[in-house]
Amino acid sequence: MSKQHLILLGAPGSGKGTQATFLIEKFDLTHISTGDILRAEVAADTELGKKAQEYMSAGNLVPDELIIKMVETKLAELGDTGYILDGFPRTLAQAIALDETIVNLAQELTKVINLDVSDDALISRLTGRRSCPDCKAVYHVDTMKPEREGVCDKCGEKLIQRKDDQIDAISNRLSVYKEQTAPLLEYYGKSGKLLVLNGSLNPEEISTALFKELA
Repeated sequence: MSKQHLILLGAPGSGKGTQATFLIEKFDLTHISTGDILRAEVAADTELGKKAQEYMSAGNLVPDELIIKMVETKLAELGDTGYILDGFPRTLAQAIALDETIVNLAQELTKVINLDVSDDALISRLTGRRSCPDCKAVYHVDTMKPEREGVCDKCGEKLIQRKDDQIDAISNRLSVYKEQTAPLLEYYGKSGKLLVLNGSLNPEEISTALFKELA
């Protein structure tokens, strides 16, 4: 089986993390998260990390060109390894730059996977989510209840609702995602690489469909 080079798209709450885990295990992929790369560059005190830290310290977003350079560096380091990109690209400029990088590395993009979930379902998933501030375990008030209401099964800490899981924050996150992602869906749709799956199915059904498409 040839190496898989995948991009995973989906709104907050669409189940990207779950499917990424399945894909990584099935195809022996390296998980590439721009957030992880950014933190690693800053921690290692690289030139890219220093520049990124300047923006973050000032409360500004890290510019496209820096994020792109970090991803380019990471992909070059991986060599002939399968990977899944999570959280990148977020903009059309990033997508175009990524295409150029993949060509320069003599690779080919396998698929761009988009998990499509309705706004109502996303809001229900996110507003019902409860997190453990200690061990980071995640629950849901309807679909994944802890044994004792409001208490983490694993460590006994009191569960919280994160600020970004509250309705106002969610509405804003979804608006931003749609604004950024619509051009990406059009771009990858034209390339024939886009695979749209119903993210409202249960995780096992989605992963089964994914594995079939990528086999």
